Amino acid sequence: MRIAFLANDIREPFKDYSAPMPYFNPGVEALLEGFANFPEAEVHMVSCTQQPVRAPEKIAERVWYHNLRVPKTGWLRTGYQGCIRAVRRKLQELKPDIAHAYGTERDCAISAIFSGVPNVVTIQGNMAEIARLFHSRIGSFHWLTARLEDFTLKRTAGVICNSRYTENLVQPRAKKTWVVYPALRPAFLEPVPGTVGGPRPCILLNVGVINSRKRQLELLDVAEALHRQGKKCEFHFIGRSDGSDYAGTFVERIKPMTATGYARYLNRVPSGELIRSYDSAAGMVHFSSEEAFGLNVAEALARDLKVFGSHVGGIAEICDGVPGAELFEKDDWAGLTTAIGRWIGEGHPRPSGAAALMRRRFHPEVVARRHLEIYREVLGR
Repeated sequence: MRIAFLANDIREPFKDYSAPMPYFNPGVEALLEGFANFPEAEVHMVSCTQQPVRAPEKIAERVWYHNLRVPKTGWLRTGYQGCIRAVRRKLQELKPDIAHAYGTERDCAISAIFSGVPNVVTIQGNMAEIARLFHSRIGSFHWLTARLEDFTLKRTAGVICNSRYTENLVQPRAKKTWVVYPALRPAFLEPVPGTVGGPRPCILLNVGVINSRKRQLELLDVAEALHRQGKKCEFHFIGRSDGSDYAGTFVERIKPMTATGYARYLNRVPSGELIRSYDSAAGMVHFSSEEAFGLNVAEALARDLKVFGSHVGGIAEICDGVPGAELFEKDDWAGLTTAIGRWIGEGHPRPSGAAALMRRRFHPEVVARRHLEIYREVLGR
């Protein structure tokens, strides 16, 4: 089966055009590793960028990479017309059996529905719901993207939803839906090393883009309250800034906390360093106001971390029946602070058993097999 996989090369949104290799959303990278277990899958990654990038012909066994350069005028301001035409030409050349677009945030989904090829779309973030929750102004990026999402989902053969929460939002707008949780990258599913020289330090991680939906600024209030109570714990925030005023305020506010020693901002880190950060920490706190899935929560549980989270979206599904996960209503900051303080007082223990559950639920081979079943279902209609 020849699959055209339309996904954003992250070098484009990050404007990281000098990077020597393409890199993708972690869920895409994990799925590609899963496809490697199925010799019948021939995958062609297709990504648009505004500037030239280095583009190897193959990025893995049976995975080819096709970079399409599209000038700025062909992006959102024209409804991604340049991307749509470039992708359609490339797919006419490749002649895939099916096109799979990953995400409605940018050009991939709308390019898929106009590709002339049977297609499915994966929802990665619920753009219409984000625009509604945050009252995005008319003409803003999120407002426009929500309109394009509505347009796209009605026209694709089916939508692969990353949680039941997402499926509930998508079903009224789609012909067909399937729930398939994203895969975790194999490195995150490796056995967790044992402790050497005593228990791990009381470090709580928060991993994700610094923005108002992830609510890192509010978590600084929690860190400050615990510090005033004399609780010995250090919050580590990992993730790029989204460039907003909110993120700028966060970066400035955390500086004196870093000097005092109870909070640090580490920015983005490579996946290997992120795994080491998980393994040297005791827990994670992830308190988003909206979350389609919550991949970082699944990664933390795969490393047997204690997790404190908000009971929203896909986070609740990830944590269902998982030892060591405590969830709170999304505005229950007092309950969150109390629970973390109690855990610190108990010696900040890490749970056991979560990693085994994550391997069973989110292994790349399991997720890739389900995708191939969906492709066959669409092609068999």
